[in-house]
Amino acid sequence: MLIVGCGDVGQRVLRLWQRAGQDPRTARGPLVRALTSSAQRLEHLRALGATPLQGNLDDPRSLRRLAGLAQRLVHLAPPAQPPAGLSQAASSRDLRSRNLLRALVCRAGQAPRIVYGSTSGVYGNWDGEWVRETHALRASTARALRRVDAERQLRQWALRLGASGAGVHVLRIPGIYAGDREGGTPLGRLQRGTPLLRREDDVYTSHIHADDLARAVERALWRGRPQRITNVADDSAMPMGDYFDLAADLWRLPHPARISLAEAEQQLSPTLLSFMRESRRLSNTRMRKELGVVLRYQTVHHGLQAAVYLVGPASSADSAH
Repeated sequence: MLIVGCGDVGQRVLRLWQRAGQDPRTARGPLVRALTSSAQRLEHLRALGATPLQGNLDDPRSLRRLAGLAQRLVHLAPPAQPPAGLSQAASSRDLRSRNLLRALVCRAGQAPRIVYGSTSGVYGNWDGEWVRETHALRASTARALRRVDAERQLRQWALRLGASGAGVHVLRIPGIYAGDREGGTPLGRLQRGTPLLRREDDVYTSHIHADDLARAVERALWRGRPQRITNVADDSAMPMGDYFDLAADLWRLPHPARISLAEAEQQLSPTLLSFMRESRRLSNTRMRKELGVVLRYQTVHHGLQAAVYLVGPASSADSAH
């Protein structure tokens, strides 16, 4: 097993195996390697039961040892932010996935099965509709287009090397939250007083707790069908403003101010505005039926309640956010 991009979610996957008594360093569970570009993280990854490998997805030469190294691979590394001044076509490419796939040269006629963590942003705006995996992609931002490019590269690679065992299962992931995740709650924005859209302009967003996402990744490794896409989301179906109002009530903070979309375009950053221009609700039927994921946090209400207990009152959480 190889985890590429072993950040918060990847480490939660490792902890799942630890809690289940599957020590990856013994014969009871898979041998897990984790690719990292940071020497400072080596000991931490060893403590989680993984064998760390140093390598950088932006440096193809550092990835040569990956060929034939794993039968199954979890790819959670985000595309790199390209330098300014590139054309739209150039800024929409995921060079990290390209470098990784080129490094996974078949050895002894075998290629790994891959689970890729993509984003629900590839769907773009659907005006609040329920979106299934068969919906067309309407990505409009360079950030989302890089994920579309990554999915395309992975699926083409898997089709080309299918006879050698290659396969890819894509997970399309919405907003990830958790009380023990850096920036994993709305608390920071609430304390900064960032305004939200008024109800008539508001958009639907979906969420998944980081622990439930780790379980979905683990299930996709063993139960995910190759060349298949699965939305990973909880059962919530609420506008963005209601999500922040809920968090404000749980932390006993004032509700954020509501402004029009025209006012938001004058006051908010382009990145934040891009989220406020896309409205969709993710269907999780395939996740439940095919992967058999049982959500620990069925809605954001359950997850945010747990986060309040973990993070504590707003007055004592400023340093964490």
